[in-house]
Amino acid sequence: MKIPLFPLHTVLFPGGPLPLRIFEQRYLDMISSCLKNDSRFGVLLIREGTETGDATTHCVGTLARIADWYQGSDGLLGITAIGEERFRLLQSERQDNGLQLGEVKRLDTEPSQELAGDDKPLAHILAGVLNDLGKLYESLDKNYDDAGWVADRFAEILPISPEQKQNFLVTEDPLKRLKMIRKVLASVRDPGAAGC
Repeated sequence: MKIPLFPLHTVLFPGGPLPLRIFEQRYLDMISSCLKNDSRFGVLLIREGTETGDATTHCVGTLARIADWYQGSDGLLGITAIGEERFRLLQSERQDNGLQLGEVKRLDTEPSQELAGDDKPLAHILAGVLNDLGKLYESLDKNYDDAGWVADRFAEILPISPEQKQNFLVTEDPLKRLKMIRKVLASVRDPGAAGC
């Protein structure tokens, strides 16, 4: 399928929120079209370049659907998108207005895996953190019993590099992602420990 692409210096995970402030005409047009047609756009992490200029991206990203929009006091359009399925970018082309269109292949949705007993404390930690983060997460569907959902929420909120977040996004096994999360949490608690 062919979708508009939004290259960013951030990684969007399935089930996760993405707040954006839109000011470039190409993206205003894209958002308008997505709202009008109830369609999605693709979020890809920038490998090189800028959000407002030319950029090369990683090839695995996440489809996003607009959940809410508003006009800020500064006149800029604000939206909150929610991540849906992961996809692989097969090829892209740049339109005259600068918007990238990509031919993408949706990646298989990973099966739900119940959180194992020794990982249950991670769900309690996550619940406390998401409650503290407030509005962005309060309306999000929560699934603290699912290993993949818990791993993805940690990956999006932990203070790690975008490249590390991308590594989580492309790791298809949720139990492996949780193991990576535990290593990152251990390194945050003990800066001498190895990260992922």
